[in-house]
Amino acid sequence: MSIAQFRSIVLDCPDPKRLADFYGALLGWKVDDSRDDWVVVTGDGPGRLCFQLAPDHRPPDWPGNERPQQFHLDLTVDDLDEAEKVALELGAVKHSHQPAEQEEDGEGDFRVFLDPAGHPFCFCVD
Repeated sequence: MSIAQFRSIVLDCPDPKRLADFYGALLGWKVDDSRDDWVVVTGDGPGRLCFQLAPDHRPPDWPGNERPQQFHLDLTVDDLDEAEKVALELGAVKHSHQPAEQEEDGEGDFRVFLDPAGHPFCFCVD
């Protein structure tokens, strides 16, 4: 028996509206930007992404240790190349460190990106 239900993942960032617009477009989710310091993005499922104003936000330096990533989002896609193209157009940056490229075949089933606030996220193919 659980004592809680999943509600939100909340990311600190310097510009909640910009980051919500990024993830809203990436996921095809609705953006509720009725507040400047807290923006919510929702889809069809029970969870949501929230973006909280943190004016002094410093993005992680993964894979370094000074400011480790602490967590990241894994997003499933059908086509890594197409997903990468769209993410870059929306303002993501492909991370210079791609662990999947170190696999034996030099290819992988995931790619690492940074969102506009510097949070790592991955596109994964199941």
